[in-house]
Amino acid sequence: MSTDERKVTITVIAQEAGVSVPTVSRVLNGRSDVSPKTRARIEALLAQHGYRRRVSRRRESSGLIDLVFNDLDSPWAVEIIRGVEDVAHAAALGTVVSAVHRHSGATRQWLENLRARASDGVILVLSTLQPAHQEELRRLNVPTVVIDPAGGPALDVPTIGATNWAGGMAATEHLTSLGHRRIGFIAGPPALLCSRARLDGYRAALDAAGIDVDDTLIKPGDFYHESGFRGASELMDLRDPPTAIFAASDQMALGVYEGLRQRGLRVPDDVSVVGFDDLPEARWSSPPLSTVRQPLSEMGMLATRTLLRLARGEQPDSPRVELATDLVVRDSTSEHAR
Repeated sequence: MSTDERKVTITVIAQEAGVSVPTVSRVLNGRSDVSPKTRARIEALLAQHGYRRRVSRRRESSGLIDLVFNDLDSPWAVEIIRGVEDVAHAAALGTVVSAVHRHSGATRQWLENLRARASDGVILVLSTLQPAHQEELRRLNVPTVVIDPAGGPALDVPTIGATNWAGGMAATEHLTSLGHRRIGFIAGPPALLCSRARLDGYRAALDAAGIDVDDTLIKPGDFYHESGFRGASELMDLRDPPTAIFAASDQMALGVYEGLRQRGLRVPDDVSVVGFDDLPEARWSSPPLSTVRQPLSEMGMLATRTLLRLARGEQPDSPRVELATDLVVRDSTSEHAR
């Protein structure tokens, strides 16, 4: 009886490839500890024999999902975790939270841990993921969803985001409606889609109000307090400083508060300030911060529901969903005294 006529098992593949059965198993499971040459030979034999893993041989549910961030030092990470946990708990699933700190070694370690615990799915909140790591994640064949308030890796998977452009426009329109015409903007990291969208919304609102965009009023930032403080200082050093500042994150807006305070300027009497996110601290700042609410908890909930659908073999209704942002007006903005 020929090889093609008998039942094709990984033992048959191993014999023909001249390797051990565990080596074939490592290739099937997407393990990285197989040489490229050996992997190519085994994959060619698998394709030649039309080998398919039987559904009945799939691992049982581990009862765990992975939630992965670049860092955990931002309050918005807590809001996303809250949403993920709500849905995961209702589904009797545990959540493994990891931070890869933008370092390749940490990402590699997380992938090794992911393989070992055989998670039921992965939710990524990452601005970058190296191509080699993307490929390894594909090989693991684990259901994956991306939440992208800070961008997302280039994986062909469902993504959950927010209407950043509309939020940027709403914040700026609020300030123009109060009579402000010199409006400073402190941007997020330019490589991130959400940062560019918020800046584009700012520009669009100025254009709609008939206000020319002044690039000297646009300062770089990174979403964290220090860059808001620095941006406010640079803006107020201008010969013709702004009467209002829109910071592309609440943390930067609170940095603006401190930068203005140290100059003896009051919010909103001297300078109006708007943020973006509506983190819990925005409500309790002094004065309470006007901001654009990004539905972070809801994004975490929807991402988890989408992941559960993928784990059941179902497809989401749309590959990309953007949840609506809302302007929340508090006490940090007021009419500009003409």
